Amino acid sequence: MFDARLRPLIDPPLNRIGRALAAGGVTANMLTFLGLVLGLAGAGAIALGQLAIGLALIIANRLLDGLDGAVARANGPTALGGYFDIVADFAFYVSVPMAFGFLDPASTQAALVLVAAFVLTGVSFLAFAVVAAERGEETRAHGRKSFFYSTGLAEGAETIAVFIAFALFPAWFVPIAYGYAGLCVLTVFQRSALAVMQFRD
Repeated sequence: MFDARLRPLIDPPLNRIGRALAAGGVTANMLTFLGLVLGLAGAGAIALGQLAIGLALIIANRLLDGLDGAVARANGPTALGGYFDIVADFAFYVSVPMAFGFLDPASTQAALVLVAAFVLTGVSFLAFAVVAAERGEETRAHGRKSFFYSTGLAEGAETIAVFIAFALFPAWFVPIAYGYAGLCVLTVFQRSALAVMQFRD
């Protein structure tokens, strides 16, 4: 919901750093894989009860996720880079609620529901991208990407805000997880309605 609105604010500084990193020989895939390692390490830290460390690693993951896109824009995005980026993103996204499920068995059911909601959202996102690509449609609402990014209620910015809330207020994990799972399901319906309007012909 907020990703496209944040782009004009965050892209200029990220692009400057991205150009510098690209000039130094750093590739987007390097940053993608480093970010994935840090994100999964953050989930591991949360599962072990180290919430502050986990939160720091989550933030580091998101910073590298922004920088890998900036480096890709400097060097020119590739299909393989886009593939690795989306796989790394969803591996990270599902790892965090799973970590809270391991941390507290009372949170496991809510964590599973949220993971299922992430899967549904991801499927709708990727299915939309596939059909849009087949029809030759493009969008720059989320910046220059290797494939079509459709807008939804639950996007990256909202997800990270929820993850930060989990780490800062772990006692509220269950209601926050159920609430955000509901928003993810609404996103699937929203994206499906958009598909009906956009892909009808």
